Amino acid sequence: MAVQPQGAPCWADAMFTDVEGAKSFYGDVLGWTFGESSTEFGNYTQCYADGKAVAAVVPPPPGHEDQSQWCLYFASPDAAATAGRIREAGGELLLEPMKVGDFGTMCLARDPSGVVFGVWQGDEHEGFEATAVPGAYCWAEVFTREPAKSDAFFPAVFSYRARQMQDDQVDFRLFDLGDDPVLGRMAMTEDFPPEVPPHINVYFTVGDCDAAVARATERGGMLRFGPVTTPFGRFAALSDPQGASFSVIDITTTEGEMPEVTDVS
Repeated sequence: MAVQPQGAPCWADAMFTDVEGAKSFYGDVLGWTFGESSTEFGNYTQCYADGKAVAAVVPPPPGHEDQSQWCLYFASPDAAATAGRIREAGGELLLEPMKVGDFGTMCLARDPSGVVFGVWQGDEHEGFEATAVPGAYCWAEVFTREPAKSDAFFPAVFSYRARQMQDDQVDFRLFDLGDDPVLGRMAMTEDFPPEVPPHINVYFTVGDCDAAVARATERGGMLRFGPVTTPFGRFAALSDPQGASFSVIDITTTEGEMPEVTDVS
């Protein structure tokens, strides 16, 4: 596929203490198959939907065994330059730009509100080989308790255009690249348990949301929200058995009118 524009979500991976358990769970829930573990790169294992690379799982490094969480990566033509903008915008570099063999260059960062994300400068590995098909990445949202910090940070780093949803019940913002929305931002309310940290919630596409939820809960996952049908699709928020949050969405089942959004100056 073509190289993604700067700021476009381009890859997702997660650390799991029990990688085989994660493979079994996501294989059942999302229909993934798995490549060979790369011992040269910490047993990094790619996940495939219908033969296309859509994500990866990896064991955690020592000292991080309790940190199962999906990480979303944003495309960059120059990871070092993006790292500089992250610092200038008040973010923190958790991992400085690092070349990963011939695959590309990555860094890990945290925004001023505590949201962790990655940056990927692709070389041989450009990122998702498929999106918005069953088993593949579809969408993501920044969940933060300090929305003003994230609202200033992400457009400063990735040159997003911001639009605010006009809804008295929820504080939700869209970040666009050109005319295309690529990322949402949801303000976390007191309804979120205090132990849930700020994070990026990744959505994976499914053919049937309710069936995916049933498979997930039967295999030890926890339903956090939904299923509910919206103008964007029928979705549900889940946690896997190791505590990593994610969502599933059937984009073919929709209901209601698209919400009004307005540009943010």
